[in-house]
Amino acid sequence: MDILGATLRICVEDLEASVQFYERLAGTKAMRFERGGVSVAAIGCFLLMSGPEQELEVLRKVTATIAVEDVEEAQEVLSASGARVIAGPLPTPVGRNLIALHPDGAVFEYADRRAVM
Repeated sequence: MDILGATLRICVEDLEASVQFYERLAGTKAMRFERGGVSVAAIGCFLLMSGPEQELEVLRKVTATIAVEDVEEAQEVLSASGARVIAGPLPTPVGRNLIALHPDGAVFEYADRRAVM
């Protein structure tokens, strides 16, 4: 499994004010979408999330999003290495993802950019 990069997950109260700051910081425009009642803005290596506190409480438990070439391959490697997949793989607006619990208790999202056929 090749790890292509990581995205930092940041829960914010005021998405619009935060988007302006991170767009300027990253030098790129936000890609926006909604997921489960949460507004999301992807800006460079930052993933800003804003929404109901009960939804954000769950999202805060995920340390980071790890970009991989293929989520299914990541699932195989993670399972063989002692991690437990606790959600997914599921389709996303740009590909697929899964959530894995590592043996040390850390929780990570793994995501690819492969469209579901």
